[in-house]
Formats: sequence, structure tokens, C-alpha cells
Amino acid sequence: MFEGLGVGLAVRERAPLPPPDTGDWRPARLSEALPPHRLDDAGLAAELQRVQQIQAALHAYQLALVSEFADRRPASADPRCRPPGADPAVGELAEVSGVSEFFPDELAQVLTCSRTAATVLLEQAEALTGPLRRTGAALADGAIDWPRARVIATRLQVPLAETDPAVLAAVQEAVLPRAPHLSVSALGALVDRELLAHDPAGADARRAEARRRRTDVTRRTPPSGSADGLGELVVTGPVERIAAMWDAAHAHALLLREGGDARHLGELREQALHDLVTRPWDTTRPAVTAQITVLAPLPTLSAATAGPGAPVATEPAEVDGRPITAAHLRRVLEELDGLCPGGLQAPAGGSLRVALTEGATGALRAVVTRAQLERLAEQRCRDHPDDACGCAVLDRPEDVDGYRPSRRQRRYTTTRDRHCRMPGCRNEAGWADLDHVVPHACGGPTSCENLCCLCRRHHRLKTHAPGWVFTMAPDGTLTVTTPSGVTRVTRPPGLRVSAAPVGARPDAAPVARGADDPPPF
Repeated sequence: MFEGLGVGLAVRERAPLPPPDTGDWRPARLSEALPPHRLDDAGLAAELQRVQQIQAALHAYQLALVSEFADRRPASADPRCRPPGADPAVGELAEVSGVSEFFPDELAQVLTCSRTAATVLLEQAEALTGPLRRTGAALADGAIDWPRARVIATRLQVPLAETDPAVLAAVQEAVLPRAPHLSVSALGALVDRELLAHDPAGADARRAEARRRRTDVTRRTPPSGSADGLGELVVTGPVERIAAMWDAAHAHALLLREGGDARHLGELREQALHDLVTRPWDTTRPAVTAQITVLAPLPTLSAATAGPGAPVATEPAEVDGRPITAAHLRRVLEELDGLCPGGLQAPAGGSLRVALTEGATGALRAVVTRAQLERLAEQRCRDHPDDACGCAVLDRPEDVDGYRPSRRQRRYTTTRDRHCRMPGCRNEAGWADLDHVVPHACGGPTSCENLCCLCRRHHRLKTHAPGWVFTMAPDGTLTVTTPSGVTRVTRPPGLRVSAAPVGARPDAAPVARGADDPPPF
């Protein structure tokens, strides 16, 4: 005679089923498996709270994964010397945590994010799985959500190395019970107060250290989600100086308003800040100049130079990598004094280059000045003066026998790449090195098909970091594979994407990393 009920369950790991061979297949969505419309108001509220707890647990799990990943990339594998171009902030991080200076770059490729975002995530993982593990445990248990755990880590992150662990423990003990019931901003203020209360002597030292670590004083970035031709200038500095700069810009904006300028006050503040920095009225000082790069397809350029009534151009132009319309382009060219009766002219103190691309692929073929283009148009083909041959009079710069690229190759490559070609990096080509993808010491030619722009940091990574593989196709498509096997592809701006699957590697065989350049690279 049996009493009760017994159930046996066998669990076996299976490989995931391949998706059906149909073009319209997609994975099932949670909103289909768990339809929200079947829940009442209380059910929706409860489900949102459960989602918040799950997200907190996933963030904690992500931090644990990053911490373990970082442990497998020790700084002991990095170059012993720190040559010019090495990031001092990353070097200090490596000295403190023992993590390779190149690990944030690998993490950025794994997560398809910027290196800055990867570095921040690494620092958060190091903090919340180390000195702030109590906060990390509260996150993993769903007691607090990620925004609250992040603000605690951010406020305590700078003084981690300089603060007594007992102080960090006391601050966490004071703020964690109240954290779920405070807004994120109020929680951040509470952390600041508790830290000052428990360690007043270290407050001045931490402030000085924060100012010393301020390596990037300014950064240019477009507003989040912006495609309206605007940009942002973000300045980091002592709070009293930032407040003084804001007050000065605001006061000058009010003077412009009192003088009859009817523009929006925010626009007037931007005008005042621009004038205070560039000082166009001050002739006693050397002129303040700036470098901007304007890129415009021929139809857009034609519409801009033709003025009102011209056909509308559908392809945008670019100013320092940000898209603008043809009308905006005309205003930029007028301000730069780049328009003339014959079309375009080089602005005073600037230059004008014409980039010729293939119509079908968008691949760059040649870069010339206006004067060079006019001379070639007059000379025509030397072998066929009747113009019936179709011979090319312009093409990519010729290869050179030596190691150093020619000036024509540099002009061509920087125009083609426009910025560092490491996936996710936007450092401008004017500040980048021309790198031999196949190292010159390993037989790589000094040709445009083997040269690409890499910023100094990523040039060093390619040369020194173990396990990275770089390959480049003749059209400039660069494929980068991390030591963990993640592959990313970056194409020159303007090159039209082929029908190949996203992430597919070119047919060219991988080329191992090699000693491309002598130190310091």
C-alpha cells in the first residue's frame, strides 16, 4: 500500500534548437508568453516589481561575470614600460586592481559599447564585488535596484583606495536600510553626508585626488538621440569655478536680451559662452582658431551652394562626424567664407579637399585639392586626347617601398577612415597613427590597402596585447577579433554595406599580431 505521491524528474542538457529556415522567423517574446493585458492593475504593479528584482539580480550577475573576466586578464601580461600615449588613468587602475590595461577594450568589444562605458562597468564590478560587496549583495538579493546600487558605488568609488574599509562598511550600514525608500538623488546626497560624517579628515584629500584624476577636461558629444545639427561641450571642474562660468554666461545672455536680442535664453547663453571663449573683439591677442571637418556628398554640396530653390538633397553632410542638412551646410560654409562665385574655395587658414568615390560601392578612390582637380581636367588623358578611352587619371596613391607612408597615402587614409578604426572608437583621424594591418616587419606592404587609422592607444593594443587579431579587406573593411573570440567589423564611413551577414568575417586568412612599429608603439 502506497501513501502519498512520488514524482521522478530527469533533467538533461540539450543544445538549443536551430531557428526554422524561414525569413520571417523570430524568437518568442515575453509579452506573448505572459500577455500584460490579462493582468489587472494590482497584477501589473506586482509584475513590474518582480521585473525590477530580476533586473537587479541580472545586474549583479553581470558584475560577477565582469569581475571573473577581469581576473583572467592580469596586468602582468602588459608591457613593462609605459610609453607616451598610454592612458595614465588606466595605468593607475591596473596598478590598484591588477587588471590588464587592455581589458576594458576587450570588454567594450564583447558588449559593443564604448571603452569608457566598459571601464566604468569594470570599476563598478571591482567595487561591488570587493570593498562594497555588501551593496552588491543587496543588489543580487533584489533589496535595491541597479540605479541605487550604482549611485552608492559612484559616490564611494573615488575614495575606495584611500578610505578605511571600516568607514566604507559604516557608510553602507547607514545608507542601505534607507536606500529602497529614497530617490536616487536623495540617496547620493545621503552617501555624501555619511562619508563626510565618518571620515571628515579624508574629505579634502579625496577632493584633491578627484581633481588630479580629471584627465579629460572637456569632451564634445552630440546630445542624446540628437540629429538636429547640435553638439554639447561638457566641462568638468571644481564646483565653484563651474558655478562662476555658468553665472557669467547667464549674465552676458541677459545683457544680450536687454539689448533687443529675442532669441531663446538658452541660445543666448551659448552665444555668450562662445564669445567669451573665442573673444572675437579682442585684437590684442593672437586669433583663436579651431579645426572642424566638413564632409558633404556632391548632391548635398550642390544644393547648399545653389541656395534657396535648389532641389532637396536627401543625403546629409557632416560637421565633425555629426549629420547636418544642406541648408545648415550652406550656413556653415558662409560662416567659414568657403563660398565663392565659382562654387567653393578654401577658407582662410583652412584647406579644401575633394574626395572621389565609386558610385556603386562608395569606396574612396582618390583625394585631391581643387587646383589639382582643375589641372587634371585640363590635361585629360595623355594617351587618348579625344576622351574616348575611359582611362582613369586619378586613383589610390601608389605603394611605397619604405616603412613610412607617403603624404598622399596619409591624406587618402585619413580621409577614408575619418577616425580611429577600432570598433567603437571615435578618436579623430588627425590624432591617429597610420598602422600597417599586416606588420611591415612581417612583410606587410606600405599600401593604402594595408594602412588604417588607429589612435595611439589602439595602435599599442594591436602591437602589444596578446591574442588580438586584425585583418583588413582591400576596400578598407577592418575585422577585429578579441582574445575571447568575439569578432567585430568596422567599415570606412560612406562604404556601402554588402549583402554579407552582419558580423561575417572576410575570406582573407587572419593575420597574427606582430611587432609592427618600434617603441613606443
